[in-house]
Amino acid sequence: EYGLKPIIGCEVYTCHDHSDKSSELANTRYHLVLLAQNITGYHNLVKLVSHGALHGFYRRPRVDKALLRQYGEGLIALSACIAGEVPRTFERRGMDAAMAVTREYAEIFPGRFYLELQSNGLAEQERANKALLHIAEALELPLVATNDCHYLDARDVEAHDVLLCIQTQAKVTDEKRMRFETRELYYKSPEEMEKAFAHVPEAVRNAGRIAGLCEDYAFDLKSYHFPVYEPPEGMSLAEAFRDLSRSGLQRRLGKMPYPVDRAVYEARLEEELDVICSMGFPGYFMIVQDFINWAKDNDIPVGPGRGSAAGSLVAYALRITNIDPIPYKLLFERFLNPERISMPDIDVDFCEAKRHLVIEYMIRKYGSGSVSQITTFGKMLAKGVVRDVGRTLGMSFQETDKIAKLIPADLKMTIKKALDLEPELKAMYDGDASIRHLLDISMRLEGLSRHASIHAAGLVVSDKPMTDYLPVYRGKREEDVVTQFDMKMVEKVGLVKFDFLGLRNMTVIDDTLKNIAAQGEPAPDLDSLPLDDADTYKLYSNGDTDGIFQVESSGMRSYLRQLKPSVFEDIIAMLALYRPGPLKSGMVTEFIQRKHGKVKVSYPLPGLESCLKDTYGVIVYQEQVMQIAQIVAGYSLGGADLLRRAMGKKDPAAMAAERSKFVQGATERGVPENKAEEIFDLMEKFAEYGFNKSHSAAYALISYHTAWLKTHYTKEFMAALLSSEMGDQDKLLKYVAACRDMNVCIEGPSIQDSHWKFTVNRGAILYGLGAIKNVGEE
Repeated sequence: EYGLKPIIGCEVYTCHDHSDKSSELANTRYHLVLLAQNITGYHNLVKLVSHGALHGFYRRPRVDKALLRQYGEGLIALSACIAGEVPRTFERRGMDAAMAVTREYAEIFPGRFYLELQSNGLAEQERANKALLHIAEALELPLVATNDCHYLDARDVEAHDVLLCIQTQAKVTDEKRMRFETRELYYKSPEEMEKAFAHVPEAVRNAGRIAGLCEDYAFDLKSYHFPVYEPPEGMSLAEAFRDLSRSGLQRRLGKMPYPVDRAVYEARLEEELDVICSMGFPGYFMIVQDFINWAKDNDIPVGPGRGSAAGSLVAYALRITNIDPIPYKLLFERFLNPERISMPDIDVDFCEAKRHLVIEYMIRKYGSGSVSQITTFGKMLAKGVVRDVGRTLGMSFQETDKIAKLIPADLKMTIKKALDLEPELKAMYDGDASIRHLLDISMRLEGLSRHASIHAAGLVVSDKPMTDYLPVYRGKREEDVVTQFDMKMVEKVGLVKFDFLGLRNMTVIDDTLKNIAAQGEPAPDLDSLPLDDADTYKLYSNGDTDGIFQVESSGMRSYLRQLKPSVFEDIIAMLALYRPGPLKSGMVTEFIQRKHGKVKVSYPLPGLESCLKDTYGVIVYQEQVMQIAQIVAGYSLGGADLLRRAMGKKDPAAMAAERSKFVQGATERGVPENKAEEIFDLMEKFAEYGFNKSHSAAYALISYHTAWLKTHYTKEFMAALLSSEMGDQDKLLKYVAACRDMNVCIEGPSIQDSHWKFTVNRGAILYGLGAIKNVGEE
């Protein structure tokens, strides 16, 4: 973007044998800088780094010279700092041994091995430099001037020292702690480098020469690399996809618990199929339906859908989602927009206890080398970095805690923003030198990566070995192979990410159905359950929502008691509205008052009743913003999705263009210009708060299922709920109290079985195994 040519490299650890993890030599390792000269070198670097992490890890990822020979093509090697093998060998074993090691590297990287000189104020470095100059002359090898950069500029030296203390859990005043013996490990200017190496100017010139040798990597950042899904013999992937979708829809239509117009469903299906095939995504849908249907066929509970995918009839036909999008006006274009090509993103909720079985299935199907979990990087955020730095500087917990609490709780908050927003914090910064020192250092460290961990849900599957595209490492468990790129970078290189989320409520629902079946009763089929049960809505209206998905909080209970939901659309709306923006703006109260006739239901135009009637004239969903643009100004739904996105991003230039387009389209349809402007302003206001209806509808279905089961199979549901919370004493206490209030008898777990059972004809709750502490006798 800025016209800079990237040079991609890695400082690797080398050892005598990367498979040795037991001998005395196993802990001896050296630094080596490898730079990718071209795309071949990049791929070899990925292979080396991955192999070192997966197979050579012993305290650090390690590679040996055999691996360097195997994957050395296209790589430029630098002998590294004083921790490199050449200077270390000279320091420990003398010049002859250092010469031998140098010859070995020069043979592995013919014409591509440079001896690295540094000027950093260390006596050991000066000795190494003299030896390296001698070796270079004797073996006719090129030199390169570098600096060992641990921070960006000279002002960062103190912040870096504090960072070392944070990493080693030391204080800056500790005498026996890790510290650097030089203050020169920053990114030096060309002038500083030329001055330091005036006696060997070719070493400075060679830095530029290396940059010139590194070619444009020509990365393909446009193609998608789907896992290979094999269609039935004699059929193309697109044909198999269309055939499976059509037959799946017919099965769905044959079991509908309400009357439907088949022609409407079939026409919508064909439209979606054409879009998906034209965008090149049938393989993605076939892969997703395959693992979801495998899970369902193997007694692994799967959620009804999440996110915008619930707006797709194709997804419903393939059993990817479990909510019919048509009666709830869920829009396919909110999920896939033919006017804005981007990867579909289908996130899936699985039973938390069995999620790992689906991952194991994917590894068996596509091969262990083609399936990885995804890394995520924990950052040093505003509040945390202040506490860390304060502790390192020797400040008391109370003092740093007071300062940290003045920083607003917002994931995107920075210390600089907090100083602008909080007068008390700014006054402390201006009036107290020690606090200014604390915050200045904290601001220099803020945003740095603190640690790497595994993304809670992400799984990436490739068509070829994963290391053809990106480097991987091993997680804490031996079986966890993890990408070294984070989620956004995984997608940038064209790999397909699947989100496998563990949802405890799916386990509760499944255990409840098993509890019902254990009594000899047929378990209800939740897929065909009507959504109009009056007793279930009474439970919501009374706020009796202990254990009910998404509606347990005291605030939500209060609003449910006011709303007294009577139709499924009310549940969808409450899940969308119960968020900070709508709560603060008064939208929730407005919605409730309109439902009960305390505020008159009105529409910006009579023609908008069709899309706003279910929410009593209030714009609650992003899909409604899209429909208004379609009805009022003649937008296609794809174009309306672009309008929605522009509103959400608050891009002034894009918004001005969309406003002009909207007003022109509206006036062409007979809407007065001032009315069109008014409607656009209204859409813009509500787009800020609007929620994805597809996601809300899918999660409302889980909520309704848990509420219905609690209403009609109370003891079976509560037993399943208690079983799911065995590790959380506070929740166990809460749900046992709820059982008592409902006069439901539950038997605690035995030593042999960690599941709670329901009992009939018992007069009290029985506490087994002492699982609930300090409750007292009842």
